[in-house]
Amino acid sequence: MSANPTTSLSALGAGFSSEALGSQAVFRAVLQALSQPGAPVAIVHDAEVPATGHAASAAVLLALLDSECTLWLSPRLAASQAGVWLRFHTGCVLVDAPEQARFAWVAAGDAMPALAGLQCGSDEYPDQSATCVIDVAVLAPALHGAGAWRLTGPGIRDAQHLHVAGLPGDFAAQWADNHGAFPRGVDVVLATASHIAGLPRTTCIEPSTVEA
Repeated sequence: MSANPTTSLSALGAGFSSEALGSQAVFRAVLQALSQPGAPVAIVHDAEVPATGHAASAAVLLALLDSECTLWLSPRLAASQAGVWLRFHTGCVLVDAPEQARFAWVAAGDAMPALAGLQCGSDEYPDQSATCVIDVAVLAPALHGAGAWRLTGPGIRDAQHLHVAGLPGDFAAQWADNHGAFPRGVDVVLATASHIAGLPRTTCIEPSTVEA
């Protein structure tokens, strides 16, 4: 995937003011989100992120990507400066097909690639799988209502309840298949403008049955 030839690198926003400290802070937040699935974690950073896509997602990828990483962007992101910005600051390789990528970023409103179509690793090398960052509209603790989940699994004491809005209607079914393929599978990071929540493949998602 080539950069937009009309894009001036001088017009791109800056990365973290301190590359090492900024990356470390966001990386720790990602680890917290994945080790405590479903618990929203604030992403604090000072990067000048692209206008398209959620700021938290951009900061997460800025911290995680490097020159050995392949990245797929959903259509709205691919048509924006997001890819050029990430490639400039991280050296990542942009790819045209989601199945080629170790990281995928899906903008709000864009179709999400099927989780089963992403790199899922193998029983011998489950770490050779993709991480999918998905922009969502709402990400908040909730016990009941449409979009409320009950999460269980490693890193969760008893259960974690989370309300998510902005995912495709079949996400729960896709996730059940993804979870059932363990140790293979895709890990997901859900993001709003300022917060993320981790969904490692070890997490089980069920509709919340807690009543108000």
